[in-house]
Amino acid sequence: MSAAAPPLEVPLSDPAQPAAKVASKWVIAIAVSLGALLELIDSSIVNVALTEMAVSLGVSIEQMSWVITSYGIANVIILPLSAWLGHRFGKKRYFLFSLVGFTLASVLCGMATTLPTLIVARVLQGLTGGGLLAKAQSILFETFPKEEQAMAQGFFSAIVIAGPTIGPTLGGYIVTNIGWRWIFFVNLPLGVLAVAMVSMALPRDPPKGARGSVDWLAIALLAVGLGSMQTLLEEGNTHDWFDSQFIVALSVCAVVGLAVFVVRVLKSDNPVVDLRVLRYRSLWAGSVLSVVMGMALYGALFSLPLFAAQVMGFTSQQTGLLLLPGALTSALMMPLAARLTRRYPPQILLVIGALVLTGSVLWLARSSPQTSQDDLMMPLIVRSIGTALMMLPLSMAALGPIPKQDIAAATGFFSLTRQLGGSIGIALLNTLLIHRQAFHRSVLVEHLSVTDPAVQARLTATAAGLVARGSDPVSAQQQALSLLDRSVSLQSAVMSYGDTFVLTAVVIVCTLPLVLLLGRPAADVKVDAGH
Repeated sequence: MSAAAPPLEVPLSDPAQPAAKVASKWVIAIAVSLGALLELIDSSIVNVALTEMAVSLGVSIEQMSWVITSYGIANVIILPLSAWLGHRFGKKRYFLFSLVGFTLASVLCGMATTLPTLIVARVLQGLTGGGLLAKAQSILFETFPKEEQAMAQGFFSAIVIAGPTIGPTLGGYIVTNIGWRWIFFVNLPLGVLAVAMVSMALPRDPPKGARGSVDWLAIALLAVGLGSMQTLLEEGNTHDWFDSQFIVALSVCAVVGLAVFVVRVLKSDNPVVDLRVLRYRSLWAGSVLSVVMGMALYGALFSLPLFAAQVMGFTSQQTGLLLLPGALTSALMMPLAARLTRRYPPQILLVIGALVLTGSVLWLARSSPQTSQDDLMMPLIVRSIGTALMMLPLSMAALGPIPKQDIAAATGFFSLTRQLGGSIGIALLNTLLIHRQAFHRSVLVEHLSVTDPAVQARLTATAAGLVARGSDPVSAQQQALSLLDRSVSLQSAVMSYGDTFVLTAVVIVCTLPLVLLLGRPAADVKVDAGH
């Protein structure tokens, strides 16, 4: 994995080649980006269909959550192995295998009639989907010449940001108007199209030499360690964290599995994951920032739909439409971000993007029970601008200074950090939401006493209004108390969401000093956009 990826057989940047070869660059870009987009959309499209899926399969929402957890576990395991798999079997072969496997697994998900069958199909989706995303970047950036890489990077990064946001929008429409099975079946025609384009456009892999033995023990340790960590993050809050023996056992497996894995690969001459690349300061500093980026990006995508549903009463389709302008803003911002990255040091753009992102989440923290869709639109658009200004410069600063022979290994690790950052962010914000909502509710209830004249006046006025609408006095009094309790719950929920947004802003600001450790891209190094 530490060896540089083999070059394409035909250098597409050669100005003497025919126009058809030049055009094939964009055919390749569209093909691999379509494959990555399928994976990115599928990582979030299922979230809006859980209730309908649970009813259809006759299981609880808690059981149905394993449909998301199983996908995340498989995805996070395959990410660090994707560079090694592509080097061992060839990038085109591995990408096509991942694309075909993901498409077939999507069909199996749509045909599933029981929860275990659906979970198995989702595991297959996660294992093949991780390969799609990881290899799409390396193929894309080896295809374009150096002077066009910023443009190609902006093109792909727009997909990376927009994909998780398009998922809920598309999923909400499909679930509302067609049926939950079609959130998986929709991948079939797009997958077939991508397979045909990749087969025709990508050059054949060069012949492979001696492959050597496979360190199956290291792969098993990685699967146990990362799988346990991802499961812990996904299920920790459901099981009350370390009050549960299940979570404690997962923690032990994660720590021991990853520790033994690290020792083994550091002693190996041909490791399945080359951790020696962490000797580069820019990579480990950029990876920490990548974790924070994942928390801010995917954590916010977790909080906002919940806020829209719980506070604003939005349906899945309405929530998706709420997030859509931000996704479109990200897509429009990426070409500009690519141009700015070519003209200015990435550290400067990274700081500006982080400050814009911080301002947007603090803006969201000011939401109230009276917040409308229009009130949320501008902070979400500003958030997308900040994210776009961070993503490209962070990849350039983290991966740019690394020598060519270590880029493949560094990219795999860097992609993993953003995925884990999203999982950590969701787990942390979900736990914080529950605890802060209980805290705010207890504080509000302490200040509401039936002997308080203001409370009595409100209850009397509410009851009188209910009597005027036809309720009897006794029922009206009970309904007035119920409405007051509902109001307290709503206010405590809004305050708890505000706390999560403030925490996100604090984490972003506290990690900004790491920008000083990032380097400048070398003149001849190609980098990936990250996961």
